Order: sequence, then C-alpha cells, then structure tokens
Amino acid sequence: MDYRAAGVDVEAGRAFVRRIRHLVNSTYRPEVLGGLGGFSGCFQLPSGYREPVLVSGTDGVGTKLKLAQALNCHHTVGIDLVAMCVNDVLTAGAEPLFFLDYLATGALNPEQLVQVVAGISQGCQLAGCALLGGETAEMPGFYQLDEYDLAGFCVGIVEKSQLLDGSQVQVGDVAIGLASTGVHSNGFSLVRKIVAERGFDWSDPPSKTLLQRVVQMGDDRFIPDDVKSLGEAFLTPTRIYVKPVLAALQAGLEIHSMAHITGGGLPENLPRSLGDGQSVQINPDAWSIPPLFNWLAKVGSVSRSDMFNTFNMGIGFVLLVQRAQAEPTIRWFESQDITAYAIGEVIAGSGGLVGLPG
Repeated sequence: MDYRAAGVDVEAGRAFVRRIRHLVNSTYRPEVLGGLGGFSGCFQLPSGYREPVLVSGTDGVGTKLKLAQALNCHHTVGIDLVAMCVNDVLTAGAEPLFFLDYLATGALNPEQLVQVVAGISQGCQLAGCALLGGETAEMPGFYQLDEYDLAGFCVGIVEKSQLLDGSQVQVGDVAIGLASTGVHSNGFSLVRKIVAERGFDWSDPPSKTLLQRVVQMGDDRFIPDDVKSLGEAFLTPTRIYVKPVLAALQAGLEIHSMAHITGGGLPENLPRSLGDGQSVQINPDAWSIPPLFNWLAKVGSVSRSDMFNTFNMGIGFVLLVQRAQAEPTIRWFESQDITAYAIGEVIAGSGGLVGLPG
C-alpha cells in the first residue's frame, strides 16, 4: 500500500497549489516577503506607525458550507470566510494586513476547492489584505466525499492612540447601522431546518413554488424578486465593510466604536462595543427589514425575538458616533453605495439593548 491507496493524493495536492498560485499572488501587498510554498508566510510591518498594535481574528463560515456543497457553488463561501475575519478586526479600527486559511477535506477535489480559493482571493482584494498562506488538509474517513470545512485567520494593524475599545463611547452617541447583504454567515442551522422541514428546495424559484406557497399563506411580500432561486438568495456573501469604513476614518469622520453583527444578532454583538455603564436604545422601526428575513419568520413560524437573537436582520455592521456626526456618517456611506440608518442611541445602562422584542 501507499499514501494514495489510503486516500491521500500527494501529487494532486501539489497540482492544486500550482493552480491557486496566481490567485494568491493577486492579493499581495508590497509588505509581503517571499512567495507561496514556504513553511511560513513573512510580512513586513508598514512604515509610519509610532506605536503599532497588531489585531488578530479567526472565524469560519459555519453550516452555510452545507448549502454551498449541496448546490456545488463554492466561490461565495470563500468571500464569507474572509469577511467574517476582517470585519471583526476592523471593529478595533485596524486595517487588515494579511489573511491565512485552513481548508480540510476528505478527498481533494481541485475543481471545487479552486472555487473556494478564488473566493478567498476576491475577499482579500475587497479587504485590501494579502492572502499570505494556508493549509489544505486531506483527511479521508473524517469528511464525506465532496465535504470540506474552512477556517480563516487575519492580522491587522492600528496606531495605539487610534485603537477602538469602547472607552471612547459616550452617552448620547448615535448608533449608525450599515446594511447587510442578507443573512451573511450566521443562523444557517435554523435556515436549513426551516427549508428542510417546510418542504422547500434550494432550487425553488421565487416566481413559482416559493411564491405560490407564500401567497397561499396569505402574504406575498416575503420573497425578494431579484434572485433566481432560494439557494442563490442565501448564498449571497457577507459584505466586507473594511475599505469604506477605513476611508471614512481617513476622511476625518470620528467613530467612537464599531460592532460586527454576527451570531446572536444585535443583542449579543452591539453591547460588546460599549463602555462600562452603557446600553443602547434601539428603534427597530428605523430600518426596513429585508424580505428574506420576513420569509424565514413567516415560513418557519419564528418569533420576532428569536429572529433578532439569531440573524442580523438587515444590519451587518454598526458604528457609534457623536450626534453631530450622525448625518455626515450616513451621507458618507450612502456615497459608497452602502445604505445606512440611525438605529439607536447610547444611554446609561447595564450593557444590554433596550427596545428590541423580547
């Protein structure tokens, strides 16, 4: 016997690295030293920092991968992987510098995994960071055929005096919500349960089966009319907020804190951006909840409270700014084609949110 007979094709792995080399190289920044293929990646810190602070983050895509694998569509989850990490690092006011990925699979499927890496490469370009390296682990017997898992790791940098940690937040600051592109990469265990148990299929087109079923329920407002299928709607990748937010800071907008709205929605994530003795009074009527969330609530009979505690509900990122900065901040992001809303205000409190259901 040999390694290939055991399910690991070393030569296929080498060929895979050759195929993705140009995708990795397309993300390189001037600070990258060396190239793909070493035992480690090397990155020289950018010049101009007096007290540089490195900010790190790691995350995955979760069970959204099951949808990508069911539909044999793997590009968007690569973008998701980068987004989940760089948006977290951004909340400290940090610029993402480089990204690494870990990709584990039962048997190497080059056509499938090149799509994933292409998405990771695109995500890195959207965030302005280098894809510095990664690991592809072939693990027969651990994953089923055509299954894979992803993890991402990001390092960013910020001047120590500009580090955002919640201490700058003041009572009276306004919470500016930046629109999400949909469900992003959280809550998919519930999404998948709703779709499976209510008898839907990812390929169902809104103009046919889905719309007919929702109309039978007495309401036709829940399905977006700009997607070809339910699967396409849910595979929409997580928005990467890095470049417009960093550009806003460079343009002189004073941002006191930021929150990336991921698992647990606004109730779990927004309080993490506050200082001691502070809460946020939220106005849930300040923005229009996208149709896809209304569809999930209707079809899955999910309570409004559970929806807000599971999904981003149309708000993917939140900035806390002085009241005088609220309107300029909204105008700035709308000039960057990101819809923004004043969704609440910082008040004295014990760290939670006030005004949301439940």
